[in-house]
Amino acid sequence: MKKEKNRNAFSGSLGFVLTAAGSAVGLGNIWRFPYFAAKDGGGLYLAIYLVLALTFGFALLTTEIAIGRKTRQSPLTAYGRLKRGWGFLGILACLVPIIIMPYYCVIGGWVVKYFFAYLTGEGRLAAADGYFSQYITGEVQPIFFMVIFLFVVAFVVFRGVNKGIESSSKVLMPLLLLLVVGIAVFSLTIRHQDEAGAARTGMEGFWIYVVPNLEGMTVKGFFTVLLDAMGQLFFSLSVAMGIMVAYGSYVKDDANLVKSISRIEIFDTLVAFLAGVMIIPAVYTFMGKEGMASSGPSLMFESLPKVFDSMGRVGNLVGCLFFAMVLFAALTSAVSVMEAVVSSFMDKFHISRLKAAFLETVIALSGGILVCFGYNKLHFDVVLPNGAHATILDIMDYISNNCLMPLVAIGTCILIGWIVKPKTVIEEMEKSGCKFGRKKLYEVMIRYIAPVLLVILLLKSLGVLQAI
Repeated sequence: MKKEKNRNAFSGSLGFVLTAAGSAVGLGNIWRFPYFAAKDGGGLYLAIYLVLALTFGFALLTTEIAIGRKTRQSPLTAYGRLKRGWGFLGILACLVPIIIMPYYCVIGGWVVKYFFAYLTGEGRLAAADGYFSQYITGEVQPIFFMVIFLFVVAFVVFRGVNKGIESSSKVLMPLLLLLVVGIAVFSLTIRHQDEAGAARTGMEGFWIYVVPNLEGMTVKGFFTVLLDAMGQLFFSLSVAMGIMVAYGSYVKDDANLVKSISRIEIFDTLVAFLAGVMIIPAVYTFMGKEGMASSGPSLMFESLPKVFDSMGRVGNLVGCLFFAMVLFAALTSAVSVMEAVVSSFMDKFHISRLKAAFLETVIALSGGILVCFGYNKLHFDVVLPNGAHATILDIMDYISNNCLMPLVAIGTCILIGWIVKPKTVIEEMEKSGCKFGRKKLYEVMIRYIAPVLLVILLLKSLGVLQAI
């Protein structure tokens, strides 16, 4: 198979692991994982998630990274290079980050806004009722902060794989981990007494988080937890977005992929777990169990600011550190999303990184402005197949995450499991002489178990399996 001789490459395994982990550790880990853990029985969800991460997630992550290194191509062209006639899968894989990038930058702009609010000592204002809705429905500020976030991401991507993406990950990821651990430890130590005199502590919230709650659990309920955990893995591991294919194409042939993938799994799962330790004990302490029912933007931009406000003077500092951590996570993830598109444009159209980055910046900026207008000038209410009421952002999120990503993952399983066969990936994994210890598990997952689970997940996302 033809190799790209002058293609950029990560300087070493550490750079690759931190960059890939930075992509995986994003907003999905912070505002989705704790919600599902609180909703789905605490420790039960954690156990199922861990098993899926080491099997289902491992199979998809391994496949995409191996495809990238074997073909030395980005997602748009890698699948066609691997097997003639399968280029359509690359188009779908490239469409996912193209759709995600605009609204991710809008949300990134929200994070920038809140970070500056706490940095300037105005955290109490952010905790007021209506602050978030008033901000996102504005016509100027959301676009302004979205542009700031987008241009920072574009600058990193423009600088290239080594000077931009890898270098920024080596700085941001240790800082992110330090903040996550620090805030998690603080969350466990807090104590609060409400107006009725009831006292709650962070440790009580921690036990709710980690101890399995099987009360009233049914087969249907267990299946719901399984699908929630599986859906979360897409966000957590950045699979089915073309990202890991792009990053895999920058990994050197002598790198130990087996060890690197294991480290990415550990890093991502650890941060996802710590995100729950950060958020669930704090929300429980100040808002009780009912406060743990929120997820997504409402959790991060409405519930948590009220928690920080309840902490008194220290709350502004904690809020500032928290949104700094969220900003780091959002930046590393957005960089990976943009790189998947930029590398695709470079490989497909044979243009420079500067031109490709400029083109994707224009696309993301145009789409981001459209998303911002979806909360004011272009606001409308649409009901999605899953029953949710949607704005432009929600529609883009539904198309990319609920429709295209499962389709890309199913197509990848069919291509590797039945067309080019698992040996294609296994040989790539063992190229450097390392032993692929989970070889048999990989074959079973990619050929049989993963495709079935993915089809079920897709049918549920499309509203076909409403009973689940």
